[in-house]
Formats: sequence, structure tokens, C-alpha cells
Amino acid sequence: MDRRRFVIAGLALTPLAAMLAACGKKGDWPEGMAPIVWDRDSCARCSMVISDRRFAVEMRGGPKDMTLKFDDIGCALHYSREKAAEHAWLSDAATKFWVADSASKGNEVRWFDARKAHYVTATSPMAYNYAAVAQPQAGSFDFDTMKQHILAKER
Repeated sequence: MDRRRFVIAGLALTPLAAMLAACGKKGDWPEGMAPIVWDRDSCARCSMVISDRRFAVEMRGGPKDMTLKFDDIGCALHYSREKAAEHAWLSDAATKFWVADSASKGNEVRWFDARKAHYVTATSPMAYNYAAVAQPQAGSFDFDTMKQHILAKER
């Protein structure tokens, strides 16, 4: 193949490559959030593989911009309490704290600020049994109330 054909073939394949790259996208990640590698990344507290996208949680912050991933909001809250002395930044309001929308389907996961989300009871991976929703619903809890319920459960 001569140089001219090579260049033309490359230009013709560029849009195809861009489309294929877009097909591989596995959800929209909020600004500053590290992507979770489903069925590979494990929970920072219990070491369970993060598989159920409806209950995933991530925290990011501190002087080293540390990222912590969890399979259940209960694991995130207990970890924060257990590691408070070691990682004071976990309770800092500037710490990013995301929770997956429990209504997410397939690979398309929506993310909320965990402190602003509302929580409904649902069977969760580690049986803390809370799931995040965008809007208040009958019987839902705000973050602080849900947090009190979870931390009352010792594990």
C-alpha cells in the first residue's frame, strides 16, 4: 500500500474508531470520581467485589486525594467511623461522597451526592438494607437519619 492510500484509509477509519470507543463507555462518572471496575474492584471495608451497581458508593478526598470504594452505604459509614482517627478527612464536608441511584439499570449508573440523597429500605449486598433515590418517597429517610440507623447496627 502506498503512502497516499495509507493516509486515506486512516482518515476513513477515524470516525469508525471514535464510534467504537464511545460504545465501550460504561456509564457517566461525576467530575472527580474514579470509575469503578465492576466485578473487579472490592469494598474497602469488607473486601467483597463490587458487583451490584445499585448500591455502590465512593468517597474521595484528603491530602493525598485518596479514593475508597464500597459495595454498600453501610460499609462506607462504618468504615468512616472506624477509620476516623486515621483519616480525619472522611468526615470533612469537602470530601466527595457519591452513592449510586438504586433505580439505575444495566451499565448506566446515575450518581448522587450521598449526603443529599434520600434512602429507602431495600435488600443490599451487606444487608444494611438502604438504597439511594433522588427524591423523597413515602417512608424514605434523609442521609443523617439513615446514617444513625446503620451505625446503630454493629457488625
